[in-house]
Amino acid sequence: MRILFDSKQLQYKNPFGTLVPGQECVYNIHIPGTVQTTRVECIFSYEDGSHAMTVPLEYKMKKGPYEIFQGRFTIDNPGLYFYYFYITTRTGGFRLFKEGDQTNMEAGDTWQLSCVPADFAVPDWARGATIYQVFPDRFCKSGRVDLTGKLEPYTVHQDWYEEVSWQPTPEGLVLNNDFYGGNFKGITEKMDYIASLGTTILYLNPISKSFSSHRYDTGDYKVPDPMLGTEADFTALCNAAHAWGIRVILDGVYSHTGSDSLYFNRERSFPSVGAYQSRESRYSSWYTFYQWPDNYNSWWNFDTLPTVNKMDPQFLDYIIRDEDSVVAHWLKAGADGFRLDVADELPDDFIKLLRDRIRAIKPDALLIGEVWEDASNKISYGGRRRYFTNGELDSVMNYPFRTAIINFLREWDSGRALKETVMSIVENYPAQVVQCNMNLLGTHDTPRILTALVDDFSGSRREQAQRRLSRQKLIVAQERLLMASFLQYTLPGSPSLYYGDEALMEGYKDPFNRRTYPWGREDRDLLRHYQRLGQLRRDHEVLRLGDISFFQAEDQRIGFKRCYNGKEMLIYVNRSDDPWDIPAGNVVFGSNLRTVAPDWLTLAPMGFCVVEG
Repeated sequence: MRILFDSKQLQYKNPFGTLVPGQECVYNIHIPGTVQTTRVECIFSYEDGSHAMTVPLEYKMKKGPYEIFQGRFTIDNPGLYFYYFYITTRTGGFRLFKEGDQTNMEAGDTWQLSCVPADFAVPDWARGATIYQVFPDRFCKSGRVDLTGKLEPYTVHQDWYEEVSWQPTPEGLVLNNDFYGGNFKGITEKMDYIASLGTTILYLNPISKSFSSHRYDTGDYKVPDPMLGTEADFTALCNAAHAWGIRVILDGVYSHTGSDSLYFNRERSFPSVGAYQSRESRYSSWYTFYQWPDNYNSWWNFDTLPTVNKMDPQFLDYIIRDEDSVVAHWLKAGADGFRLDVADELPDDFIKLLRDRIRAIKPDALLIGEVWEDASNKISYGGRRRYFTNGELDSVMNYPFRTAIINFLREWDSGRALKETVMSIVENYPAQVVQCNMNLLGTHDTPRILTALVDDFSGSRREQAQRRLSRQKLIVAQERLLMASFLQYTLPGSPSLYYGDEALMEGYKDPFNRRTYPWGREDRDLLRHYQRLGQLRRDHEVLRLGDISFFQAEDQRIGFKRCYNGKEMLIYVNRSDDPWDIPAGNVVFGSNLRTVAPDWLTLAPMGFCVVEG
């Protein structure tokens, strides 16, 4: 008989999830009577491993073969804490750790508990949102392409459906300098289409003046790239989005600039005196030179992306604190928030300053961070991050869910790991952050989800450019994508759809995941599926804001319940090769489902459904 304690269940830990300072928490641990326990203590440590506090648990009652010990405590200050139990018996003592959702003596992991600021809150409009991500150059083109300021060499494709340029230069450089001319007006003209997907947030990859198609090599933070249009065009885009009830968030790229920029000006494209040109430049303190001017700190050693000193006072003024700072400029132009590129490389103090500033300008502005792991206990550059315990980020990009869904669909997981991943995130993040989590399957940094669900090909760029899914693989991939997207839209958080995934686009990683949207060539059945998913979330608040509990997570079958304000919805997913009989109810969304008796439904292999409780 094991000692019983599961921090995800209220009978053992109440309340569920994170705490705020002063909030009482109750632990109940069930210990077999045969252990002959005389004392139980819960030992808490700070994130650096030092001792934080010891909470005694007192004997409360006997329940069958178990003795129940209970402890009550509060935490005074926000922070990340870890704990284990020490159990003293008549003959000695031992430490108790966790092993999955069970316990283990003297081996395993500590439990985690976060205490977040009492005033931490996310914008109401972002809770349970539906996000649509657009890579601006590749979404839609309208009117003339303005090439003002573009530097040779570059290519402007005359055919919207022409293959992206993938060939490196003779020197082996990948310049990302081919353009299709997607722009603000094109996005604006497609706003009705974007809205038809149930979108409530439109996320745009970088829009500032740059010299690459991805525009992460910022040239001028405050000026839109002329190929995209004018600032007035951007404001018109935001106004059109707002008319549809859609908020607009921008990519905030503040860990580095382009070498070809107003600030560094290595290529001398700007009339300013950049840090590369003179040590007396007003921007010199932004950068770290090991030997001026050619040896400097750069992002992942790409010399076209010099890294900035984020806490430099002049950089902070320019990006955050000035009256017309970069973030202020774009919020006033119509943006509703930002997604922070490589948030792990931005100091906590920088993120906190930025969040406080955008909230001062627009009280309901949103701040999302690019984090690829569990953001509640993330370690980067030798330190624990304080994204939530310091009240910094409203949301993060939820890559753990993506990995779990792919593993389940590819039969690398029977369902248990998906459940553990979901419940770990739900437990470790503040509840309001969970609702805002950017639940993605594809992005500009990953292979297209259609490809990722069936193909791990890692050949040369030339081979990747030429390779397409076979007819049989395409059928399998599409069937898996229907189920993957269903999970994405019914799990807690905000599903994020990468442009074109709804149109059956395929491709490996950059640049093949950044092809143009196939207007007029979409897979209509898949598109209708995504539109129905968007409508499902619009119609049912419980799927946007509800709690989650699993009742099935093995044998290639997933079942969970979402609850909110007294309403329940049951979600069933059958990845197995056998039918699954489930209780009948009001089916509000389903595929591969049939009625077999008045009280039962049968979910066929690769079937899924939502049933009102």
